[in-house]
Amino acid sequence: MIGVFDSGFGGLSVFRELIRSFPKYDFVYLGDNARYPYGDRSGDAVFRFTREATAWLFREGCELVILACNTASAQALRRLQQEWLPGQAAGKKVLGVLVPVAEAVAQNVRAGERVGIIATRGTVHSNAYPRELAKHIPAGIEVIQQACPLFVPLVEEGLLEHPITEAVAYHYLAPLSKRGITKLILGCTHYPFLFPTIQKVMGGQCQLFDSGPIVAKALAQYCEKHKALDIKIRKTGLRRYLTTDDPVRFNEFAQKAAGLFIEAEKLDLVEFDRV
Repeated sequence: MIGVFDSGFGGLSVFRELIRSFPKYDFVYLGDNARYPYGDRSGDAVFRFTREATAWLFREGCELVILACNTASAQALRRLQQEWLPGQAAGKKVLGVLVPVAEAVAQNVRAGERVGIIATRGTVHSNAYPRELAKHIPAGIEVIQQACPLFVPLVEEGLLEHPITEAVAYHYLAPLSKRGITKLILGCTHYPFLFPTIQKVMGGQCQLFDSGPIVAKALAQYCEKHKALDIKIRKTGLRRYLTTDDPVRFNEFAQKAAGLFIEAEKLDLVEFDRV
């Protein structure tokens, strides 16, 4: 089984692409809606919350967990892989969304272009995307970051196509558009639910990078490369959804925003130090 974790609803933008691309694979989604947003949390808090969720997913039988949360990927992934996994979950794997997206941008960017990154405050302050991009893109390409902290609560409230959301988008994005951004990373998995609004503000000349399709492609490559792990993943088409908050609200959002007709379970998440 493959676990997909996010601080709330945002990871569903990745999850829907994964289940489309891997219809036979077993997946479980866990949204920590009760403790969102992660973007303004300390690095230690993000690590602790992410560790709790990952431990629970491993305990439920997941061989691989994807952090479908840019904040968790930026602030917790490396610590999980280096400090926690070796002693607590040997043989299990945790992957994030940040590296595949940075690599996808690098494959498409050309000299003289400007790359924009919109994300939570936590992801922006971590400088994780600029660091990763610097490994791949040609020297001299300008990278500009913009924190968009109101986007996540607007998505969580279901205000996907609303005058308030459009006004907030213009507030955050108009300066980026004026600076000639030609590639824009949606550096939070909540943001693809605002794709039409973001594209409208940025204009048709700007290419948006949505992590969902990128991560699905990266997972296919990963499974092909790591066949021993792929064999361990059950392939019965199981789909399971959990939230640490209200399941009814979770179901309504999944249907409205992601086109998923589901019955989520309520999970009182506690920390599992051993799996």
